[in-house]
Amino acid sequence: MDEHAVEREQETDRLVARLRAAGCVFAEDEARILVEAASAGGVLDDARLESLVAARVDGLPLEHLVGWAELDGRRWIVAPGVFVPRQRSELLVREATARASTLAVVGRPVLLVDLCCGCGALGGAVAARLLAAGTDVEVHAADVDPVAVVCAHENLEALATVSFAARAAGTALPHAEAPGRLSAYTYAGDLAAPLPGDVRGRVDVLVANAPYVPTDAIGMMPPEAREHEPHAALDGGDDGLAILRRVIALAPALLRPGGHLLVETGEAQVSAAVGHLEAAGLVPTVLTDDDLGATALVGTAPRT
Repeated sequence: MDEHAVEREQETDRLVARLRAAGCVFAEDEARILVEAASAGGVLDDARLESLVAARVDGLPLEHLVGWAELDGRRWIVAPGVFVPRQRSELLVREATARASTLAVVGRPVLLVDLCCGCGALGGAVAARLLAAGTDVEVHAADVDPVAVVCAHENLEALATVSFAARAAGTALPHAEAPGRLSAYTYAGDLAAPLPGDVRGRVDVLVANAPYVPTDAIGMMPPEAREHEPHAALDGGDDGLAILRRVIALAPALLRPGGHLLVETGEAQVSAAVGHLEAAGLVPTVLTDDDLGATALVGTAPRT
């Protein structure tokens, strides 16, 4: 190893140690991402790296610093102040895709609605999986935060562009998109209020990563979440179910017979949330993934 390489390795070790001392659990991964963000054309900008590292040590979310978050193996644009997708949401991605696949019909796209969409990563990841299987998808994504909606628009537009390129090339691209067609629409507004009327009663899958942290528990969240993500994206009210109850109440009018609502929730809220699903006339299923530390619920609309 030459002298320059040894120097760089030592600098990387110091960077990892600095991040770890600041409480970054995945310091090695974060160091690699920060170095990538501070580099252009293979050349590292030391001043840029120091600025990024200092901000991270001060508690700014990594995703806001580098401008993207990863979910289901893809990078999604995330602007400062926008809710950061969590890896545990991959449970929703996997289960929503599986259920949407069973409802796919030749000649019409799967109709997917993403409420509380944030940057659009959840609905986008489900759409990406369906596109990769050759399924056409129509996505409607809405959020009360207009900055988040801009991110969602950019992310879904990029996904549609990749899908179009795959069809034009007649072959799958690196993420294996098959020639599924994507139509995507984004809206700023409260839950389903901004959605067009013609989606009602036709939705195959409704996903909603609604806030479910009880108000009194927000103070116990990591500083990077409670201080840098929108309060409205975290606060689920006194019992954490204030927004989820509203989503569940909306679902029967949106879903087609046999359609599915999928939401994330806390383990302690499962019993109450199942009761709300049943009261809305939806058939509940509880999902868990210990590896992801995730708990989710499915509410299925009766077919008759």
